[in-house]
Amino acid sequence: MALLETISSPQDVKKLSLDELAQLSDEIRELLVQVVAQNGGHLSSNLGAVDLTLALHRVFDAPRDKIIWDIGHQSYTHKIITGRRERIFSIRKKGGLLGFPDRDESEYDVLNTGHASTSLGFASGLAIARDRLGEGHHIVAVIGDGALTGGVALEALNHIGQVKQRLIIVLNDNKMSISPNVGGISRHLNYLVSGRPYIRMKEVIQNVLKAIPGVGMTLRDLAKKVEVLMRTMMVPGSLFDELGIKYIGPVNGHDFREMLKEFAAAKKYDFPVLLHVVTRKGEGYVPASQDPSSFHSSSPFNIENGKFIGREKTPSYSQVFGDSVRRLVEMDRRIVALTAAMPEGTGLDAVQKDFPENFFDVGIAEQYMFDFAGGLALGGFKPVLGVYSTFLQRAVDQVIHDVALMRLPLVVGLDRAGLVGGDGPTHQGLYDIALLQPVPGIVLMAPKDENELQHMVFTASRLDRPAFIRYPKEPGRGVPLDKEFHELPLGRSEVLRHGDQVLVLAVGPLAYRALEAAERLAAEGIEATVVNVRFLKPLDRELIFSLAAGIPRIATVEDGTVRGGFAAIVHAEFMDSGDPAREFLALGVGEGCLPLASRPELLAQCGLDADGIYRRLRAFVKGA
Repeated sequence: MALLETISSPQDVKKLSLDELAQLSDEIRELLVQVVAQNGGHLSSNLGAVDLTLALHRVFDAPRDKIIWDIGHQSYTHKIITGRRERIFSIRKKGGLLGFPDRDESEYDVLNTGHASTSLGFASGLAIARDRLGEGHHIVAVIGDGALTGGVALEALNHIGQVKQRLIIVLNDNKMSISPNVGGISRHLNYLVSGRPYIRMKEVIQNVLKAIPGVGMTLRDLAKKVEVLMRTMMVPGSLFDELGIKYIGPVNGHDFREMLKEFAAAKKYDFPVLLHVVTRKGEGYVPASQDPSSFHSSSPFNIENGKFIGREKTPSYSQVFGDSVRRLVEMDRRIVALTAAMPEGTGLDAVQKDFPENFFDVGIAEQYMFDFAGGLALGGFKPVLGVYSTFLQRAVDQVIHDVALMRLPLVVGLDRAGLVGGDGPTHQGLYDIALLQPVPGIVLMAPKDENELQHMVFTASRLDRPAFIRYPKEPGRGVPLDKEFHELPLGRSEVLRHGDQVLVLAVGPLAYRALEAAERLAAEGIEATVVNVRFLKPLDRELIFSLAAGIPRIATVEDGTVRGGFAAIVHAEFMDSGDPAREFLALGVGEGCLPLASRPELLAQCGLDADGIYRRLRAFVKGA
């Protein structure tokens, strides 16, 4: 029987010998590869954190001790050994386990996570609460070196060092977030890992000891103590020490003996401690270790050769966006591409590869990215930003205060807008329309297909104000891409079909689903006008009101929240016009968390696939 089959809780891990821990680690890595090969998911980060996770659960007493996983990309092993092993093949599937920690799943999951850099703030608050209540358990925050670049993490470090609470920070340093990490903090950590002064001095002492004949154990023990002292003196975690946080490390994140010793020692301190643990992303599976970026958020793959299965033949919206920006840079070197640790995810690696001098990866720092882009714009450049819709939420103040009020000409690609499959509620892009529609002076667009997307990127690059383009995480329709860019008339929608019984205003690629629904309705004698809205702001009021003049019913279709979203915009326009006496139908996403599911499943559940739109429109017209 496999050792893993005997593990149902962290208490079982505590009973294992070092050799058994190594065996369990191998078995878990084999299971992780099988699960992600079948379901897709976060592989390289999870493979790298297996040993670290087992060591933490061996030393600490969860769930009494609180182990907080920043982001949660690396939490699969944690789930496996906390009573969810038998459900692990359901991960990221409808009705299954989330790919991130979730408080509703288990008492071992302290936070619902999915966004980076949040663990330290929560850990600090939990530590203060524990101390005020007179409790004695440990608080352990596990944060990656990529997440440490986030502003909220640095703010937390500043406060933790100030209040001096008893708290353990485990810095999981694998030199990557999704892509290789960048910036001064990453260089500082690399210096600490390399420990150059310490290594040189250590080599000198070792050579001296080797030259002394008959060196006894006492002298060897003394040398070990000197070595530890040297490491503390010559490889200080100066950044953390200056903040008031004791630095320990670097610690080998794949050496159980070393981790168990250091974790146990850290429990004795009554002030904040940071353990710098060095791991290797993709450890144990060669394709993932050789290409950790591709296996960060992996589609299903063939285990034997690491080849991905079922990747779409048509380019994704992200790829078209990135290639469009690359072409613009080729035309005008004043155009500069920016991303917050997402060059591959946003497609902007196309610019990074061909025009590195026109590309900036600022790390996990969306707020800074917008202000940095604003400075570039003030200096005469044309910044183009790629950011996931869910992460735009982190920079709303910058969008309003620092960009919109000065009308700075930024172009922002809102990737993963709308319903997002696989990653659960933390990664949904439902709120960008509601957040952006009241912001003054901006342009907000949504393409119906990938060809329209490339023209929107070009159009946005020629505007003198901030422009946002929202598009989903799904493959394009495979429509032909025009060889030349052309500029779209600002604020003008496109009529796809005419009918006199219902006016359907559709946002983005849902226009095609609405068009399919309209064709089905036509077969039943129900005629609909379908409009590809294209510009949500400024809205094509002239066209919409002229069409509505002869149509009694108006329906909006969007894959975002209907509360404050596009439906609210349209309804407000008619209320303001003094012509509210119409029937309105808002098709979109209602309030509340969505379950874990694929994008097609989520669209169907929300009635936003072609069949759902058809049924809702049919009932709307017939009054059923």
